[in-house]
Amino acid sequence: MQKSTIDDILERLKILETELETEIDQLLSEKRELFRYTLDKGKVQFEHGIKVLQRHQRTGLLKYIFAAHLGHLLIAPIIYSVFIPLVMLDIMATVYQQICFRVYGIPLVVRRKYIVIDRQHLAFLNLIEKLNCTYCGYSNGLIEYVREIAAKTEQYWCPIKHAQRTPDPHKQVNHFIDYGDADNYKARIRELRNEIRNLKEQR
Repeated sequence: MQKSTIDDILERLKILETELETEIDQLLSEKRELFRYTLDKGKVQFEHGIKVLQRHQRTGLLKYIFAAHLGHLLIAPIIYSVFIPLVMLDIMATVYQQICFRVYGIPLVVRRKYIVIDRQHLAFLNLIEKLNCTYCGYSNGLIEYVREIAAKTEQYWCPIKHAQRTPDPHKQVNHFIDYGDADNYKARIRELRNEIRNLKEQR
């Protein structure tokens, strides 16, 4: 496959991604209407009657605990022990970009766009389920946030494709210098640094 063909596919992918985002926004709007809640500046508000109905569908704490798989209960401390290194990663990544990105001239990654904590507003979840969902939302959002910081750093310092493609590379990789292309390395790295300085988040 020629590079021009790959570039053409990437352009079409951008168009399709824009169309997909539009469709997802429309679908979310329909779901908000269906399940009777509003979203204002990230704050969720259900209609009062809907919250009452949701509470009737909630599993009580004792019933939930006694019905739980024994293995799930035993490994819970292991799952939650990861919280400490996650918080440390969060702090270090934030401090890192606050200092280094300002020196590089790279726009900061907006943390609140990636870490979304909102499942606690679902009245059909009990306290344990809400805690679990909060933990999952934080953990996965944090990984997205850190990945974006790492991706921008990679484009600034070492924007070279690998000889072997990974299963799910970040989007900036598509613009990186080809593996082994020594002739274009010095010129392209300057271009890619300027590109990342001017890049705006798509989210």
